[in-house]
Amino acid sequence: MPSFDATYVGELIEAAKKELRKRMRAVRAAHPGDALALRSAEVVARATALEAFESAGSVALFYPMEDRKEVDLRALDAVARAAGKRVYYPFLEQRGEAWVSGLRLTSSLAELAPRGSRFFEPSPGAEQAARADVELVFVPALAVAPSGHRLGYGAGFYDSLLPDVCPPGKAVAVAFDFQLLMELPTLPHDVPCDLVLTDKRTLVAAAG
Repeated sequence: MPSFDATYVGELIEAAKKELRKRMRAVRAAHPGDALALRSAEVVARATALEAFESAGSVALFYPMEDRKEVDLRALDAVARAAGKRVYYPFLEQRGEAWVSGLRLTSSLAELAPRGSRFFEPSPGAEQAARADVELVFVPALAVAPSGHRLGYGAGFYDSLLPDVCPPGKAVAVAFDFQLLMELPTLPHDVPCDLVLTDKRTLVAAAG
C-alpha cells in the first residue's frame, strides 16, 4: 500500500485536476456560442463596475481562445482604452532553453496575432511590463473557486506570470458562472487571484 507522502498526494491532486479539466471543458463546450456571448457581455459589465477597474491606470486582459469558448473580454479592451488606461496582453516566448511568460503593452487589439502559442499575443517588440506597471490582471479559467483559486489548462502559465506583477497588482479570475465551484484541488504552487468575476457575481477571494 503506498505511503501518503507529499509526492503521492501531489500525484493524486494532479490526477484530480486532469479529470476536472476534461469535465469543465466539456461543460463549457456544450453551451451555445450565442448564450456565451451574452454571458461575456455580463462579465464585461461587471468588470467595468469594479472599483479596482475604475481606479486602475493600467490593466492586463487576454484575447479569447474562441475554439475553447473562453470568456470574451474584447469589449472591455475598448472600455479601457476609451478611459485612457494602458492595456497589456500576455506573451510566451522561448529564450535559449527557457520559456518566458509576461505582459506587453499594446495600442490596439489589431496588434495581437498568433505567434506560436494557442492564444493571440502582442508584437515581440512591444514594451514588456515590469513589476508595478500593471494594476489589474484579468485571468481566464476553466473553473474558479471562491478562494480565488482557478483551474487552467495545466501548463502553469499564470502561476508563473502572476507573481511577477501581483502584488502590487491585483488579479481577477474570470469565468462563466457555471464554472464557479465551491472548491478546487490545489497544490502549494497554485497562485490564487484577489477577485472572482462571473456573469452573475463578483467575489472577493477568500484564500488564506
